[in-house]
Amino acid sequence: MSLSDLRLLGRTGVRVSPFVLGAMNFGTRSGTTHEESIALIHRALDAGINTIDTADTYSHGESEVIVGKALAGRRDEVVLASKFHNAVDDDPTHRGNSRRWIVRAVEDSLRRLGTDHLDLYQVHRPESVTDIDETVGTLDDLVRAGKIRYYGTSVFSPGELIQAQWAANRRSLNRPATEQVPYSLLVRGIERETLPIARRYGLSVLTYGPLAAGWLSGSYRLGAPQPQSRRADLIPGRFDIATSDNAAKLAAADALAELADQAGLSLVELAIGFVLAHPDVTAAIIGPRTQEHLDTYLNASDIVLNDDILDRIDEIVPAGTVFRERDTGTIPDALAEPSKRRRVA
Repeated sequence: MSLSDLRLLGRTGVRVSPFVLGAMNFGTRSGTTHEESIALIHRALDAGINTIDTADTYSHGESEVIVGKALAGRRDEVVLASKFHNAVDDDPTHRGNSRRWIVRAVEDSLRRLGTDHLDLYQVHRPESVTDIDETVGTLDDLVRAGKIRYYGTSVFSPGELIQAQWAANRRSLNRPATEQVPYSLLVRGIERETLPIARRYGLSVLTYGPLAAGWLSGSYRLGAPQPQSRRADLIPGRFDIATSDNAAKLAAADALAELADQAGLSLVELAIGFVLAHPDVTAAIIGPRTQEHLDTYLNASDIVLNDDILDRIDEIVPAGTVFRERDTGTIPDALAEPSKRRRVA
């Protein structure tokens, strides 16, 4: 595999690179300057990455501004994706999946990105209070209006994926073309239903978190001190190696690091090779913050794992494994809200 081996984006006919450049770390979120981020974007494009994924909520829109600056004069080279749903400010009406918000959100994103259309517009998260028919219908309208070329979803449950497909089919609308979801050596839940559903409906799957939020960076080893990171500071419970629910994940990360050593690979190379080996994964979204991070990913782009290594991975982390529910990208209301499971007297 190399970055020049373009892959089809579902049934759209669009061809994308195996790596998608994720823009979450651009702007104040990571402390990088606009100039540093733009240089990184140009380095990625020059290396053969032809797809960029951002969102209106990343650094409160600043990420989109940076991407727009970087693409000045190069817009036609790129499959450009953004997302809506999450809060962009303190106003509770400036979020969600309603028609009212989507039609405003897309215009705001287009303005920040300095373009007249998005190649892919994604629902950042599902929302139970908005009818899926309203969301799908609005996105179909945006396709017909030329504001977007295709639309997709992110972190939808298997049932929600099917509901979105049926809602579009029932009304003869453009169907969702993609699903964005976490997938890594330590987060394999999508192998149970999401990937088979994607194959059934011709959905392109764009995975994120190939390094499992840093757990596969090589720093998480048995007997080693707690790794320090910005993300761990923000969400300490998810990364604290002293907690019992992270013990199994730590043991798996350590065993995978040993396997990588035995195979003559870095753990990053093993992690990237694993994600891109799955036939139902279209591309892996990478989120470098520095040129060094990007180069590490690029150096792993030509890794191909043989069956013996993949079998050994399955022994360490069986197919379908999820160590923590939060690692799947969201916690369903039915699990997060006790009231959903208790009959009112």
